[in-house]
Amino acid sequence: MADLDQAWGQQYPAVTQSWRTNWERVVPFLAFAPDLRRILYTTNAIESFNARVRKLVNGKGHFPTDDAAYKLIYLAIVAAEKRWTRPPKGWSRALNQLAIHFEGRLPL
Repeated sequence: MADLDQAWGQQYPAVTQSWRTNWERVVPFLAFAPDLRRILYTTNAIESFNARVRKLVNGKGHFPTDDAAYKLIYLAIVAAEKRWTRPPKGWSRALNQLAIHFEGRLPL
């Protein structure tokens, strides 16, 4: 942690404080294999999907009922699902690591 303070402490004190405070939560993540960590911290697909849903919801503006909002979100999911033609790069290796780590809990 001293190296972190030397490298980033002066310029980014809030970041180094956050690392120090949450270090116990970060360490278990580092125990996973690199392929699995890459899948876990890659959020491009999630952010892209959220942007599509947000664009639809914001474009509509007002929903007469909750069911109308649910239907629009459902249709956005169906439309997005058509674009999901292949799993993320390294998914099979990450899935194997998950199967090892959570033995008996994943249907393979």
